[in-house]
Amino acid sequence: MKQMTQSLALIAAASGVVFGVLTPLTASATNGTPDSLKWTECEGSGLDPRQRCATVSVPMDYADPGGPKIEIAVSRIPSENPAARRGALLLIPGGPGGDSMNDPSEKGQKLPRFVRDAYDLIGFAPRGMAPSTAVDCGLEQRDLARTTLLPWPAPDGSVDATMAAGQRISEACARNGGELIRHISTLNEARDLDRVRAALGERKVSAWGVSYGTYVGDAYLQLFPQRTDRVVLDSNDNADPVLAERAWLAAFERGAEDNFPEFAKWAATPGNPDRLADTAAEVRPLFLKLAARLDREPIPWPGANPAELNGNVLRQSMLDAFYEPDDYPALAQLISAARKGTVPPAPAGPPEAVLQNVTAVAAATICNDADWPSDPAVYTKGVAESRAKYPLTGGMPRNAMACAAWPWEPEEAPVHVSDRGPSNILMVQNERDVATPLSGALKLREALGRRAVMVVNDSTGHDAYLGNGTACGDATVSRFLATGARPAQDTYCR
Repeated sequence: MKQMTQSLALIAAASGVVFGVLTPLTASATNGTPDSLKWTECEGSGLDPRQRCATVSVPMDYADPGGPKIEIAVSRIPSENPAARRGALLLIPGGPGGDSMNDPSEKGQKLPRFVRDAYDLIGFAPRGMAPSTAVDCGLEQRDLARTTLLPWPAPDGSVDATMAAGQRISEACARNGGELIRHISTLNEARDLDRVRAALGERKVSAWGVSYGTYVGDAYLQLFPQRTDRVVLDSNDNADPVLAERAWLAAFERGAEDNFPEFAKWAATPGNPDRLADTAAEVRPLFLKLAARLDREPIPWPGANPAELNGNVLRQSMLDAFYEPDDYPALAQLISAARKGTVPPAPAGPPEAVLQNVTAVAAATICNDADWPSDPAVYTKGVAESRAKYPLTGGMPRNAMACAAWPWEPEEAPVHVSDRGPSNILMVQNERDVATPLSGALKLREALGRRAVMVVNDSTGHDAYLGNGTACGDATVSRFLATGARPAQDTYCR
């Protein structure tokens, strides 16, 4: 899926943290109670008429459970066969900055009927995301640009502009974000999900977490292991407890290298109307030469943000296209236009209110999850090393985020993935994934130990299950959700 990219997720670092055992700050009811939520018609168009929405009240600060409350918006489509119903399936979105409110009507309907029979499909908007109690930092327009929110350095490798942008973003969030922005984190999202579970009247819940949603799933598995039924982790984040989200950003180095050869083969295919070169070997130097030229001589691009096609905009467009191989033509067309000194029409972005909300939640989640260095020299060194070894991504994956200037310290240690707990996890992963590469997924698989079995697809793109994966992988995950049966050992699907 594209939620990680579309949400413009800012990726944080964590450094020098000593970890203890994760425990819930407060516990929800262990035993399910009858569903007392007030289900009403959902806002929005094109939704399945069976989908209904409600809200769950949760503490703003779990360290102060009697203090101010916020609302978590929840959506549901009930099981299509009550006689076959097993429970509830949480659809955990990517991001941070994504939501799954419409997923019961959309991606949930891609599930085979026998899976939809087994579960109520549950979507939600994480804390801070509209229509839950929402936050907004009131950022300047320039700080909503894709190549600002993901930390692309200057053409010469300088991180000065990135550090300055991080300072502006942090100050705006401190000024405009309100009290809630201090309490948006992965662990608090997991605690909110347990409040949702209790409100639904479920003793246990199953889950399908995608991309950043696998990290939320990891947090839930560590906080509430005995309240999990069947858990699918799809397109998996690196589990490193110190570098959790910063490692995801760094993974773009490997992800771009894993995916570029597939794009190059496609872009050199005879008969392709968007063909770029006679051979696949010619595509990489063509791309790198064009990016370097655009670093020196950007092309004006009225209506875009920034209002030019520069080298970093081209590099970011490459990463975006690699999420879905279906987007290869758009990237090739942009490359062809830029080589001629022209640009296509400026891409349409989301409404500013949506972008402001998404960006605030992404920044708050990442920066509150873990501490990371404020010294520009750390990033200058990292960018230089990355640019030399991974030229496709221009040093961005090791650059500074707004968290380098975040005004608050994390309230607790990051998620520490453990192999202790029920053996009820099925991981599914594409071999070539630009955002959550196989190399990082293997780290999570190792950390989960006997708790998990992993299915690797011989496939390209983000979103493995019912997205860019394989028929073999899809069938394996569907069977697990419906019956609980997993492969006896880790499996490779062609």
